[in-house]
Amino acid sequence: MSKVRLTDSGDGVRLLTLTDPDRRNAMGAEMGSELIAACDRVREDSRARVLVVTGQGRAFCAGADLPALFGDPDRSVTDTHRHLQQYYQAFFSVLALPLPTIAAVNGPAVGAGLNLALACDVRIAGATATFGATFAKIGLHPGGGCTWFLVRALGASRALQTLLLGDSLDAARAVEWGLAEGVADDPVVDALGMAERFAAVAPELARHIKASVGIAVRTGDLDAVVEYESWAQAASASSPVLQGWVAKFR
Repeated sequence: MSKVRLTDSGDGVRLLTLTDPDRRNAMGAEMGSELIAACDRVREDSRARVLVVTGQGRAFCAGADLPALFGDPDRSVTDTHRHLQQYYQAFFSVLALPLPTIAAVNGPAVGAGLNLALACDVRIAGATATFGATFAKIGLHPGGGCTWFLVRALGASRALQTLLLGDSLDAARAVEWGLAEGVADDPVVDALGMAERFAAVAPELARHIKASVGIAVRTGDLDAVVEYESWAQAASASSPVLQGWVAKFR
């Protein structure tokens, strides 16, 4: 039975749903592989402009399959490291998409589920959403890029506090701290509405803007951002939309 469903919501919007509600969409190897494959299909889909990610049922994603990942205490650190690096690719496949991505966080996003939500560009929280970096509470170091994601979203001080205490943030606190964009009665509906607006931007322009933001986040280097912006802006200079505005000033 499939653990991930990818559907066409029209106008270039694709909806990716985790479909294992009985396990609160906990991510094991099978779901991770299907998530990677779904992202590959989105990347190859010339009509796709925006991806929305959500979970079926009451949870967004309740975390990793702990017994599968950590159930063998005799496995060597080297083997566990290699296995984890493969597991992380599920989140990174979303992070690496060139088109805008939105997480509709309909319920708890815990551990690996938090990473998946943070791998998206924008997060919309449902009223029952929680964001839990609970690794330390179970005696586990954060993984899957969680430290980087949280420092980027919260700053070093709040990221360290969140990781050490392992407390979950409710929807209101997540919005207050900048982890989510807003609280919605139906986050999927709101996310699809936002996705439609994103999809109205010319695809190449939207992808260049996402790339510019990515350079700013990764490097913090003004020169690198300006260098990319100047090429991307030059490439967009001949767009019909811009030339329409230019004509109004002539």
